[in-house]
Amino acid sequence: MATKNKILKIALIIIGGSILIAGSIGFYMFNKPARDVQNTKTDYSYEASQIVNEYLTDAQKANDKYLDEEGNSKVLEITGMIAKISEDFNNQKVLLLQSPDDKAGVSCTFTSETNLNTSTVKVGDQITIKGVIRSGASYDEDLGMYENVIIEKSDIVSNK
Repeated sequence: MATKNKILKIALIIIGGSILIAGSIGFYMFNKPARDVQNTKTDYSYEASQIVNEYLTDAQKANDKYLDEEGNSKVLEITGMIAKISEDFNNQKVLLLQSPDDKAGVSCTFTSETNLNTSTVKVGDQITIKGVIRSGASYDEDLGMYENVIIEKSDIVSNK
């Protein structure tokens, strides 16, 4: 009987310790600071047309180049002409960088902290933004249209 109680105590201690460790890891991950894209070194700088063409030519090769092993994006600076200015459902500004002759463009979503930096830009301006890639350009067979490269956590680096 004493052996059974001893085994039960050890099992409860192991289970309690496991729950404590799992809870600590979960708490850490939940409260981990967000990636500060704007203060991170830029990995690649391109014209909007270049990154669109890379994805339309070979999406897997482009993903291998711009995403690390965990799927996190490298930090990119993209230069292009503003073709459209809009807002998403979170009231975040979205600038589409696209030349008239391109099949697709680069859709840059700003954050609540960087939204104000878009107040002076207008369609036709040549700008450079900094952000991280969420998805690449592709052709959607069902819709019969091209989908844009999507950049998020954007901010304006230069407005020419």
